[in-house]
Amino acid sequence: MAEAEEDCHSDADRVGDEGNESPAERDLQAQLQMFRAQWMFELTPGVGSSHVETRSCRAGRSSILKAAADTKGRQELAKEEKARELFLQAVEEEQNGALYEAIKFYRRAMQLVPDIEFKITYTRSPDGDGVGSGYIEENEDASKMADLLSYFQQQLTLQESVLKLCQPELETSQTHISVLPMEVLMYIFRWVVSSDLDLRSLEQLSLVCRGFYICARDPEIWRLACLKVWGRSCMKLVPYASWREMFLERPRVRFDGVYISKTTYIRQGEQSLDGFYRAWHQVEYYRYIRFFPDGHVMMLTTPEEPPSIVPRLRTRNTRTDAILLGHYRLSQDADNQTKVFAVITKKKEEKPLDHKYRYFRRVPVQEADHSFHVGLQLCSSGHQRFNKLIWIHHSCHITYKATGETAVSAFEIDKMYTPLLFARVRSYTAFSERPL
Repeated sequence: MAEAEEDCHSDADRVGDEGNESPAERDLQAQLQMFRAQWMFELTPGVGSSHVETRSCRAGRSSILKAAADTKGRQELAKEEKARELFLQAVEEEQNGALYEAIKFYRRAMQLVPDIEFKITYTRSPDGDGVGSGYIEENEDASKMADLLSYFQQQLTLQESVLKLCQPELETSQTHISVLPMEVLMYIFRWVVSSDLDLRSLEQLSLVCRGFYICARDPEIWRLACLKVWGRSCMKLVPYASWREMFLERPRVRFDGVYISKTTYIRQGEQSLDGFYRAWHQVEYYRYIRFFPDGHVMMLTTPEEPPSIVPRLRTRNTRTDAILLGHYRLSQDADNQTKVFAVITKKKEEKPLDHKYRYFRRVPVQEADHSFHVGLQLCSSGHQRFNKLIWIHHSCHITYKATGETAVSAFEIDKMYTPLLFARVRSYTAFSERPL
């Protein structure tokens, strides 16, 4: 009886103590009991740790991972933004001529984001100070860039009722080229093209500014160039959209260099006097063909190598012996194959009168004119266009002046007629003798 009373008193005291506990202590006790239950459950055999997570634990872990991912993403964005600012600042320093400072900013930007160069897609910096204004935003002004010529023409400004093609970047007391009238500028551009049809220099000149780009796309320049190459056969643009497209796409021979072929073969020599051996000789020789826009052509066959021969073929007034001069024409067959036909003769030289035998009767020699007829097929190989000539015909025509008869000897086109490949020579277009 006494023991029962003591238990009742102890329970009453525990209840009283529990009533006096604070809420924080009760939460602590609840967490402690939950930890004990979880711990006992993990000690139970056959139960994995993956099954003991409660919903509250899983929710807490997912929230922590999400917060960490958000923090990492913000750090990456901040790093990329800083790298963009440094990169654009480097661009501005480079444009101002401070290359040393630009290199430092480039290096700092690439240390933050190695591929920051390929992530610049806006025209202004985030601060709006105009840094990096030279960069074009992706997909912006796509319609304007489709027709660059029309876009540049719309950007021209009228000053003092005069159309200005370009403006000086820096103020100067000297007369700027933009002051010249349009007619004078176009005449200068025709001198750049020259009678040698140096259209490569015209394309390079168009990279100077928008005004020069417009002048270089003038249809009249390209029309004159086409007329000089094809003559009356190019009176119509069809199927080309412009004269420039015709000049670039239609097959033609090139004038800013020379076509060269090298032929090598083995020839058997004479037997030695003692009869023990017979010599064999390796023969090498070159063929050179140079075309001019006015329809003239030069051809030379010689064992001399290109470094010594190419400079001599710059003009038709060369003093090189054994050179053949003539005319050529382009022909396009029904199968769209372009062929080049040329008729060339040996350069005529006036022989001085020999007075040594003026008192002797000389046997008259029958005079004759020799001409060579050449047929070549124009092809393209590799990345270059119209840079290969393949032999299709070669013959010699001998015309006797006394009788007017002509004897034709056709040569067999075999492996000795190797294709001629084009080699560009810069010195051929280094000077302009006449405008287009």
